[in-house]
Amino acid sequence: MVNHSIQVGLKENVTSLKSLSLKSYRQLSSYDAPSYYKLCAISKAVGILKNYRKAKRKNLKVQTPCARKLMLTTCYGFKIENGKLRIPIKPHVYEYIPLNRHTQKVLSEPSLTVGSITLTDSTISISFSKETAEIEPAGLMGVDRNLDNLTTCDDKGCIEQFDLSKTTKIKQTYRNIKSHFKRNDVRVRRRIFRKYGVKQKNKVSQILHNVSKKVVNKALENKQAIVMENIKEIRKLYRRGNGQGSFYRGIFNSWSFRELQRQIEYKAKWEGLPVFYVPARNTSKKCSICGSTMKPEENRSLRCPTHGIVDRDVNASQNIMKLGMRFVPVTLLSEGMVAEPQRQSADSIGVR
Repeated sequence: MVNHSIQVGLKENVTSLKSLSLKSYRQLSSYDAPSYYKLCAISKAVGILKNYRKAKRKNLKVQTPCARKLMLTTCYGFKIENGKLRIPIKPHVYEYIPLNRHTQKVLSEPSLTVGSITLTDSTISISFSKETAEIEPAGLMGVDRNLDNLTTCDDKGCIEQFDLSKTTKIKQTYRNIKSHFKRNDVRVRRRIFRKYGVKQKNKVSQILHNVSKKVVNKALENKQAIVMENIKEIRKLYRRGNGQGSFYRGIFNSWSFRELQRQIEYKAKWEGLPVFYVPARNTSKKCSICGSTMKPEENRSLRCPTHGIVDRDVNASQNIMKLGMRFVPVTLLSEGMVAEPQRQSADSIGVR
């Protein structure tokens, strides 16, 4: 039904949900399926068509779009009862799929609202949401993302680093494995690439999940807003022709900075913590204390002409946190002022 709707959209040159529904809904009547499955198929086709039009506007080489994976997505008709997912097949005919204990425990929370389900040949995805009141932040936490580590610094002066070098080693290992594939059959090679890509993604995602969870829990404990750099265009620094080797480009182009950002952002918003983004320009080069430009040294350190050797990552996280003060005005411990003792007058001490 999705591919049928895509063909109708390409033929009629429509990409909006309303237009495609009017054009293709009656043509889907030949499929023996409930009507809400047809509406969800049209909605899925609209998303594929919009991505196709967007790629064509950028003059990218794209093939005719189609859905290659069997999938059932619906927002209606299903129900969760007695630890099982009930999916309608025909009128008054249902299929029951048992859910594990963890899924039942999560969905048993009364504040959650189940939105839709996606069923494939091997997995079930259940999307849910909840209403969360945003917490009024009492402080700030700056987060500096790097290739091999993540550094945080808050307004209380607490600095913490998380090691991410294992993710770099995992990606390098799988990149070396895939570089030795010599099968001439493109379909076989693509299937093997996909297999190792899924393994790599699962291992890396688990490490990023643990780190992002620790960062958000610490910010939640102190009611701190999270501030990160906006490094959206950083991939442009590692393009072919920039004078860099293929090994160097491969390491940095496989950097999962966006995935780590996504996990921190959605976990923080799930708990009601605000997330802000600041420009990344000179956050590492300028001294977080005096603002002077520093010179690079060995072992990811910088030399300030006034304050000597400082850690590059710690300095960047402090600068990011200070840039976030325009969103949440807080006073840092280093900016505290000590009141001078006042002299007592002669009248107050009884001298005449």
